[in-house]
Amino acid sequence: MTTTTTTILAVETSCDETAVSIIQNGKKICSNVISSQMETHQKFGGVVPEIASRKHVETITLIMEEAIKEANIDVKDLSAVAVTQGPGLVGALIVGIVAAKAFASALDLPLIGVHHIAGHIYANQLVYDLEYPLISLVVSGGHTELVFMESPGSFQIIGQTRDDAVGEAYDKVARALGLPYPGGPHVDKLAQIADAEIELPRAWLEQGSYDFSFSGLKSAVLSVVNQAKMKGETLNKPQVALGFQNSVIDVLVEKSLKAVKQYGAKQLLLAGGVAANRGLRSALQARCEIEGIPLLIPPLELCTDNAAMIGAAAFLKWEKQDFSAMDLKADPRLSLEKWL
Repeated sequence: MTTTTTTILAVETSCDETAVSIIQNGKKICSNVISSQMETHQKFGGVVPEIASRKHVETITLIMEEAIKEANIDVKDLSAVAVTQGPGLVGALIVGIVAAKAFASALDLPLIGVHHIAGHIYANQLVYDLEYPLISLVVSGGHTELVFMESPGSFQIIGQTRDDAVGEAYDKVARALGLPYPGGPHVDKLAQIADAEIELPRAWLEQGSYDFSFSGLKSAVLSVVNQAKMKGETLNKPQVALGFQNSVIDVLVEKSLKAVKQYGAKQLLLAGGVAANRGLRSALQARCEIEGIPLLIPPLELCTDNAAMIGAAAFLKWEKQDFSAMDLKADPRLSLEKWL
């Protein structure tokens, strides 16, 4: 194990947040600066890749400077530079990678390419001590996966979405209900005030499968919306939101707990942007408490895209002295299982 202090500057630009963080020994956050483009993309109802890339170009240098200043360190004290290699929007990834390469080259520091989802999982390490084997439920705009980890850095995907990611389904349902982008938080808020739910189907798939499917649920919501329009009835949006959210949560919770038991996991980790969903957090907490399963959920600021999580995951490669070459390329389809 590393006995000296390892200080990593981490860069994250996989989608619409420009983020830079300084992390020590994979656990201590010295700074975590995030510049969000949410307001820019709201008018388009979703992230526009070209605009996201341009915004990253405009802000990346300033965010790097701010992160270093906030950490109150000398750049000579840095041990390495980490950057999200993928998955993500290729143009956005390239901006972060070019900036990280330039910084690492100028200071003659090793470069570490990081998998975005590994970062989300290891965001938990910034707050908790991880115990293996463990199961991680990854829920975000582009990913819904159950990952079994027998040891640090070993990723085995045992279940994944066959169509829409859960965050994507939330955004599509939000659009159908006339809610602004990003839709997930708005659907969650509506669900909290509902006095009843409109029952919607659950996609359990074949027996024993840990995979997920949300396209049928999305279609069921659209059917409810269209029927109300055809009948000239006022749609009870909170009831639809609650019905949709309960359907999603039931499947996520049941499959996660089943996986924990089958694989003998010591902990269940929640990771990804949808980990900020209040309904999902409370449902998992309640069930895990009943079942006696330790549940780890990062604080809200570490659920959505940030660079601190990239610095935490990068420490895995630092310990192995597994560095990336300076010809590192953005990989929108980077494999989690083959990353480390």
